[in-house]
Amino acid sequence: MDTAAPHRPRTLDGVIAHQARTRPGQAAVVCEGRTVTYAGLHRESNRTAHAFRAAGLGPGARVAFLGKESEEYWEAAFACAKAGTVLVPVNWRLTAEEVDHILRDSDTELLLVDEEHLPVAEQVRERLPKLRAVVPVGPAGAAPGGLTARKAGCPDADLPATSDGETPVAQIYTSGTSGLPKGVVLAHRAFFNVAEAMESHGLDWLDWKEGDKSLLGLPGFHIGGLSYAMQGFNAGVTVVSMPMFISSDAVRLIEALGVTTAIVAPAMLQMMLSEPASARGALASLRKVVYGGSPITETLLALCLERMDCDFLQIYGSSETGNFAVCLPPADHVPGSPRLKAAGRPYPGIKVKIVDREGRTLPPGETGEICVRTPAGMIDYWGLPEATARTVVDGWIHMGDAGHVDEDGYVYVNDRVNDMIIVAGENVYPTEIENALTRHPAVAEAAVVGLPHERWGESVHARLVLAPGQRLTVREMLVFLKGQIADFKIPTTYDFADRLPRNPSGKILRRDVRRELAPAAAAS
Repeated sequence: MDTAAPHRPRTLDGVIAHQARTRPGQAAVVCEGRTVTYAGLHRESNRTAHAFRAAGLGPGARVAFLGKESEEYWEAAFACAKAGTVLVPVNWRLTAEEVDHILRDSDTELLLVDEEHLPVAEQVRERLPKLRAVVPVGPAGAAPGGLTARKAGCPDADLPATSDGETPVAQIYTSGTSGLPKGVVLAHRAFFNVAEAMESHGLDWLDWKEGDKSLLGLPGFHIGGLSYAMQGFNAGVTVVSMPMFISSDAVRLIEALGVTTAIVAPAMLQMMLSEPASARGALASLRKVVYGGSPITETLLALCLERMDCDFLQIYGSSETGNFAVCLPPADHVPGSPRLKAAGRPYPGIKVKIVDREGRTLPPGETGEICVRTPAGMIDYWGLPEATARTVVDGWIHMGDAGHVDEDGYVYVNDRVNDMIIVAGENVYPTEIENALTRHPAVAEAAVVGLPHERWGESVHARLVLAPGQRLTVREMLVFLKGQIADFKIPTTYDFADRLPRNPSGKILRRDVRRELAPAAAAS
């Protein structure tokens, strides 16, 4: 493709300017029947960048986006790159309290918000002293103070280039075992190394072809969706953006638009294959499906191979790695192969090692913590130098996942050191939920674990220890949690116990809870 040339830009503002010159009339984004060309995306992101400057935003200022995905989200992302500001994507499924923390922690100065989430923005704006303005987008953006109105008087001329590969451009929030969301600061370089590594080594694991149309099942506020989309823009393909993932809509779009590539979580793929239209060949245009978040099961892969004549690719990484770090290529997607249990092999230029609790490197086959060294890695956790130092040690990112590497260099994720749960592609952290559960006066202690779920990949289960003399029903707890944490984090199943398993130092052993529940989960 044209964009594979050596002169390809290495900043996001350079990418969109290049594509506007080389393929101005090609569709860059398709969303809900609306199409924006590369020339249009470049022009409108220029105007938005000028609007950011007119609002008094200087280099490094944080611009948050709270809303369902739209062409204006991608416009804002490129505008941030052009203005030197930093995009802070906010998961629109979070509660007002969770949104408040992200906006406050990031020092957000300007909040872009769609009409549906304006009530949340209004609820939190008075608590945010650094917030200059709440700016509606979408249809509401035409009103005074909205993005469309603000852009109307702004030029569409290019801004002087001020960024390089090390300039911060995005700040993605990801929770840790403490349950407090941390802002992962990413530089422009995070969005380029995978494509460059593939090209330099002649690999087609993750490739792009002229005329590709790429469906984003993973949302743009997650590193998976954001990184995949930016690689698509870098290659000059059409990105099919969904406001939210609905399996019937995804299948319909693939068939109607002739979508050729897609990125999804395995649970999303399972839901798509459950749609009647998929059995009638609605997915026939796909040539490659990229999935992540968890390995694909043999049963699901067999169904995929039966229904879909395309390649499958698993990716493994995190917000901290800034991009995909490990890949299970199409050649390893063979029913019955033991490598289906692997996350894959590191991309060229990326290294993986396994360490014990003392930081010593372990030999192949031994289980420890997975560590990744990647040129796409994060700059830091925003405002958290100690947390950064714990996660990035001598250039190695500690992933919080337990696993091992085999003799051939394949990485296997055995368990999660931090006990993270993945519900249909959404990361859920037990400590945050346990804190919410124990705020109920009847609950003395709580342990939250993930259980296998056929549709969602995992579901959230809570084990509760009640305070002496207290009684509590599941319904009462569900009502109590509503509004405290996002709906996808609320446990769907519960059990009650007299005590929780602990190690000698008193730490709750969630793995023991999972082990005790495994027979019941397998039988359900």
